[in-house]
Amino acid sequence: MSLRLTLFHMENLFLTLLFLTSTLCVSVSPYNIPAIFSFGDSIFDAGNNHFIKNCTAQADFPPYGSSFFHYPTGRFTNGRTFLSWCVNVTAQFIGIDFQIPYLEAKIAVMKGSRKSYPHNGINFASAGSGVLRGTKKEERVIPMQDQLQQFRTLVEQNLIDKSLVQKSFFFFEAGSNDIFNYFVPSNTPKPDPHAYVQAMLVEVETFVDQIYKLGASKIALFSLGPVGCVPARALLLGAPNDRCYGKMNVMVKEYNRGLESLVKHMHIKYPHAIGVYGAIYNIVQKFRANPAHYRFSDVSNACCGDGNLGGMLQCGKKGYKICSNPNGFLFWDFFHPSEHAYKLVSKALWGGRKPRIRPFNLKTLANITLQSDLD
Repeated sequence: MSLRLTLFHMENLFLTLLFLTSTLCVSVSPYNIPAIFSFGDSIFDAGNNHFIKNCTAQADFPPYGSSFFHYPTGRFTNGRTFLSWCVNVTAQFIGIDFQIPYLEAKIAVMKGSRKSYPHNGINFASAGSGVLRGTKKEERVIPMQDQLQQFRTLVEQNLIDKSLVQKSFFFFEAGSNDIFNYFVPSNTPKPDPHAYVQAMLVEVETFVDQIYKLGASKIALFSLGPVGCVPARALLLGAPNDRCYGKMNVMVKEYNRGLESLVKHMHIKYPHAIGVYGAIYNIVQKFRANPAHYRFSDVSNACCGDGNLGGMLQCGKKGYKICSNPNGFLFWDFFHPSEHAYKLVSKALWGGRKPRIRPFNLKTLANITLQSDLD
């Protein structure tokens, strides 16, 4: 049985290498990732919202950032986010520093304190945003479409070198706010869940199409985690407190399947690009199934917040309570993971196997040199 399994894995490896060399004209070389460009919501946001006038989706107050930076940075956790940890892990091999928020860089360039935009990538993510333009519009966040336009402007005005774009990682994670908002009571009629998710996927496909046309060739689409399990579900009428909100996770899983389908067909539609799908949902569910193995003492409640599940008040708001061991909790606040959770997720995506990220991990993707990189 073990011999048959070994032969099966060897055959899969051979077919993957054959696909890479014949279809994409690639070679395997030392890491060649000069920059990371990231788009999405609070999972990635490194502080863009702090620079948006009248934006109400903020984490620029204590105790956010307290476990690592020791001051609030605009990141929605107690320390480093998933993206920060990805960069931290990646930097061990390829030497990339943290990407600063786009709006911070823009202001610095306009004031003259920076001569140019960073060469190690830019973070365009905006907490609270979604893949649908109208999601949390009232909070004055930057929707995915506007994040894309910010990047497009830099490329078209030659403020970012196009050869840099071709060699860089492009990270995308968004959609949890859209799906959570679907269950928030509203006077506006909503489509059925399937139609809503399909509308989200249309927007993501358009996004991928546009960044490819702007030069992106190494694209990572990260799935949503189990949004129906976040402590903030306590705010929703009819959502259970003793288990995850099943209806919400059904939509999440349909959306995730759509993301993976986009990745599977990426090499056909975009012949000079290669994509990977990060299965964050599966990774987080493993944490929940065996918390002690991953050094979690609590995978249900927010460390920082108040009310049922700690999910009825944002961390840092008047009346909040905070636990004594933030990194023992899966959730830092009512919606976001702790730094420890982000660290585990990022390591799984950097060097993990196919159940966690496929068709190969970020380490392998960083090793691949596309023909466009050589032109």
